[in-house]
Amino acid sequence: MVNHIKRGRGRPRSVAAEAGKSTVQALDRGIALLQTIAQHNGVSLSDLSVQVGMPASSAHRLLMTLQQHDFVDFDENTQLWQVGIEAFRVGSAYLSRSNFIEAAQAPLRHLMEVTGETANLAVMDNAEVVFVAQVETTNPIRAFFSAGTRALMHSSGIGKALLAQLPRHKVDGLLKTVGLPQYTSKTLITAKDLYADLDLTSARGWSFDEEERYIGMSCVGAAICNAHGEVVGGISVSGPSVRFEAQHIALIGAKVTTAAQQVTLTLGGKI
Repeated sequence: MVNHIKRGRGRPRSVAAEAGKSTVQALDRGIALLQTIAQHNGVSLSDLSVQVGMPASSAHRLLMTLQQHDFVDFDENTQLWQVGIEAFRVGSAYLSRSNFIEAAQAPLRHLMEVTGETANLAVMDNAEVVFVAQVETTNPIRAFFSAGTRALMHSSGIGKALLAQLPRHKVDGLLKTVGLPQYTSKTLITAKDLYADLDLTSARGWSFDEEERYIGMSCVGAAICNAHGEVVGGISVSGPSVRFEAQHIALIGAKVTTAAQQVTLTLGGKI
């Protein structure tokens, strides 16, 4: 059937099977393709093959398998590959098992209402935070992070709140894997500056991201712990920096901390 479909930018010149590839390696490559596709609204086969570092024919063979199981879709009009419905179902299964997401729904909404800013929930994945839930403000100018959006921890309000709860040796290990990339002139790009910020965050109970990831956007975050005292995620509010005036930051921080503590208590943790 594939040979009768008109080839475009999303189709390879050849779909010859690779020899000598193990099942585990094929799975690893398929996951890499799916992760790369998830970072785009749509991506061509040629771009995919470059980004994951494999021949277009190999990438296409794996994509066809993923497509058969609805993990990816192919748009014949745009010739672009996209995430499929089954990937959403699998991702939703993770959310359903993470009861802290359910526990955070009411505090998130209340936090949005009392601050007037978008409230976010995120979890830690190695040296990144992954946003898993959000309650948007009604303000026309607002922050927005779709579910699955990732950010390096050193440049994120929630990320810094989580780092402040971790042992220093673990923070050192995370930084060694990704470094401290600079996104704006305010990004903390030295370990000295980051650790000073984490000490301040730990002392007051909330973090402050002042345009460290995006110019014009600020964020205040706090960590959530479970019944075992383990950090399981973080909560924050984010929005235009003009609404995060210096005289109001501490008040916002207190409200974010209260929301995070409510989730922690719901999970059986202590504050």
